[in-house]
Amino acid sequence: MNAQAASSWTRGDSLRALGVVVLWGLNFVVMKVGLQGLSPMLLGALRFAAASLPFLWWVGRPPLPWRYVLGYGLAQGLGQFGLLFWGLQLGMTAGMASVVMQMQAFFTLLLAAPVLGERARSWQWAGLVLALGGLVAIASAHGQGPGQMTLVGLVLTASAAFMWAVSNIVVRLAARHGSYAPFPFIVWTSVVPILPFTGLAIWSDGWDSVVAQVSSLRWPAVASVLYLAWLATLLAYTMWTQLLQRHSAGKVTPFSLLVPVVGLTAAALAFGEVPRLLQWVGTGAVLLGLAVNQGGQWWIARRPAAS
Repeated sequence: MNAQAASSWTRGDSLRALGVVVLWGLNFVVMKVGLQGLSPMLLGALRFAAASLPFLWWVGRPPLPWRYVLGYGLAQGLGQFGLLFWGLQLGMTAGMASVVMQMQAFFTLLLAAPVLGERARSWQWAGLVLALGGLVAIASAHGQGPGQMTLVGLVLTASAAFMWAVSNIVVRLAARHGSYAPFPFIVWTSVVPILPFTGLAIWSDGWDSVVAQVSSLRWPAVASVLYLAWLATLLAYTMWTQLLQRHSAGKVTPFSLLVPVVGLTAAALAFGEVPRLLQWVGTGAVLLGLAVNQGGQWWIARRPAAS
């Protein structure tokens, strides 16, 4: 499908978007579980190894120049998840991580205008400004006590959100180059971060520690790796890429602002994480921003034509 052609939003697109929301909302709790037995860089290496190596022998390389495969693999794999895993280890709570990562929608719109020429509509900017205000409120409620979100964790998670935005732009550029199937694209791009993650794990943890972590793997860590590889990476990112191939970045990325609804609930149930009042206010502003962003187009489409 040519990404340049306009495409209407379908019920299938809505189901894909909601599926991604659920898988990514649970993702943050799963990451926390995995980080209880693995270092951030080793978790990244195992995640992307499981997402790519078992499938390479029967999944052909997507018909794209290597720059898109390498660019996406480094931005989404090493950049986004390396920084996110590191932030979670250094005090970012799972629930708040699910909120702060949605800064990617704001970053994507900022990058899409100069790089892609996709100009956001006024209501999209209004919605994202609301969401950004909510994220600022969340950031102001950080602390250093047990179970609280740390400032360094927040900064690393926000940096991960920027790298997610970069990967969104790479997907849009690749779609303009030509048609390609999302699943092979995700499989092959998942190969890219394996060696960098492995090298960083050996450098930061030491060879003996890496061997000890792998040899002492227990089922929670194994289940975490498989969830992150097969559901959060292969399934969710395939659906996400399908949406970005069919629709503009500004239309797709705001749906990820619903991820915190699942993320906050899952973190509260799994770890007893209870956001502070200011964090709840900020989360409400983020969700209101999504409503404005998506509702503006709905309202314009149904407004009676001027006589």
